[in-house]
Amino acid sequence: MEKLHQLIRQYQELADFLRQFRQERHRFPELSNEEFETTAKIKSELEKHHITILDLPLKTGLVAEIKGAKPGKTVMLRSDIDALPILEESGVPFSSEREGVMHACGHDFHLSAALGAAILLKQHENKLEGTVRILFQAAEETGLGALNVLKAGALKGVDAIFGLHNDPTLPVGTLGTKPHALTAGVDRFEVHIHAKGAHAARPQDGKDPIIVLAQVISSVQTIISRNVATHENAVVSITHVQSGNTWNVIPDSAYLEGTVRTFNTEIRTQIEQRFRTLLAGIAAAFEVSIELEWHAGPPSVNNAEQWVPLTLEVAQAVGFEAKIVEASPIGEDFAFYQQEVPGVFVMVGSGGPYALHHPQFRVDDDVLFPTAYYLAELAIQFLNQFMMNTSKSTVAHH
Repeated sequence: MEKLHQLIRQYQELADFLRQFRQERHRFPELSNEEFETTAKIKSELEKHHITILDLPLKTGLVAEIKGAKPGKTVMLRSDIDALPILEESGVPFSSEREGVMHACGHDFHLSAALGAAILLKQHENKLEGTVRILFQAAEETGLGALNVLKAGALKGVDAIFGLHNDPTLPVGTLGTKPHALTAGVDRFEVHIHAKGAHAARPQDGKDPIIVLAQVISSVQTIISRNVATHENAVVSITHVQSGNTWNVIPDSAYLEGTVRTFNTEIRTQIEQRFRTLLAGIAAAFEVSIELEWHAGPPSVNNAEQWVPLTLEVAQAVGFEAKIVEASPIGEDFAFYQQEVPGVFVMVGSGGPYALHHPQFRVDDDVLFPTAYYLAELAIQFLNQFMMNTSKSTVAHH
């Protein structure tokens, strides 16, 4: 951590600004696709530093671009900017002033780090060999915000993409990633059971959807335990059930929803197919109608093996403890970008103790500027991989 603290002292003015900017954005969070004020604030700061903003058809969010003095590859740095519908209970003095909306996933931290990276890169653009795009992405929490960015053409001409997320399970000063699958593919399912209501004293006159609901809950758990190999990681979780409204009436319908998390594309497909087969069998056995709505979210983040060493080497050079981490079952729509260009997603320790999406979630601002510096240095070193005699950092003095 001492090397990271030295870095902060070396760039104290920018570090202080980023801290203030992050805390202000924490006070005024905005939900997915409603990040108008956040976008305007980011744009204003970029313009103050004469950083180009690409003209793209994005409702919220934006892409900045810094062109070096010399031609070369194009690399993108990605951050996200949206908040969550959570009532904040963190107790920090800059807590959300918008009741029921909170930056409980650290996107205020991410966007501030990306802004800092943009400012650093702009200061050294005359030595930059290639182009860096900085993406401030809207609607990551929907799992589909990246698709709007792709549709807008933001990745056109990009050779590689790097992104990061804070991780409260990692200590401050640690940065980790791994090759191949880092996060899970995410699917959401909704099951609608249409049956026949009756008096609770005469169940033979109806078709009880609650009994069917219980069978579905029990049966879908066998998808993992009896269809997926033990060395594979997958989970089916039912998180919401609903049926009936009083004690003496058998209702005529029931509802449940939940999520599937997988790291393997074939297993992801297999689970959905098996899910549909089980529901069809249960519907036939109980003489009811069952409707399944399957909402496919982002696939698994699939880190490009050839660029993982670079992300860790740069982290170590900056002063982080760099390590290989285990895959996480969280979802991340950064995966959609990796279907278009190679890229690596990394996790930055934010210290906990509360998990992502918890009302008491916090991040440690001491790691904010080092993260910004890391992003800038990562972009520079990626571009330098393709140039002769440019192994020295244009930002760093280490």
